[in-house]
Amino acid sequence: MSFAQPLLTLLQRTERGLDAIIQPAVFACMAALIGVITLQIVSRVLFTAVGWTEELARFLLVWLTFLGATLAFQRGRHIAVTFLVDALPARLRKLARFVALSVVLALMIALIVIGYRYMQVQSFQKSASLRISMTYVYAVMPFCTAIMAWYTLVDLLETLVHGKPDTPQEPQP
Repeated sequence: MSFAQPLLTLLQRTERGLDAIIQPAVFACMAALIGVITLQIVSRVLFTAVGWTEELARFLLVWLTFLGATLAFQRGRHIAVTFLVDALPARLRKLARFVALSVVLALMIALIVIGYRYMQVQSFQKSASLRISMTYVYAVMPFCTAIMAWYTLVDLLETLVHGKPDTPQEPQP
C-alpha cells in the first residue's frame, strides 16, 4: 500500500492544521467565558446586572464543550475500555480497531445529519438577549462532528496502512 502513504501524509498534515486552528479557538472561548462571567459577577455586585452576559456565557460554554471534545477526540483522550481488544492477537486487534472506527464514522455521519437538521429547524429563532440567530449556536454540532469524522477517516487509513494509527501526541511548542 505504498500509494497510500503520500495520501496519509497529506491527511495527517491537514489534521495537524485543524488542530492548530481549534486549539487557539478553545483558548479564546475559555478566555471569553472567564471575561463574560467576571463581567456578570462584577456588574451584579457593583451595578445593575448586564442582561446579555448569562446568555453569551451559555453559548460560549456550548462551543467550548464541542471544540474541546474535538481536541480530545483527535488526541485519543476520550474514555475507552480496551482490555478485551488488547488481549486479541494482532490481526484480530487490527480488525476490531477497523470495525470500531467504522462504527464511530457511521455515528459521526449520523450526528452531522441530525445536527444540521436541528440547526435548520432552529434557524428562525433568535436568542432572547443578544438577538442572534440560533443557527450560530447550533452550528457547532455538525461543524465539530464533521471534524471528528475527518479525524476518524485519517485513523481508518492509518489502520489500513500501518495496522494501527500513530499514538496521539500533544503538539510540540
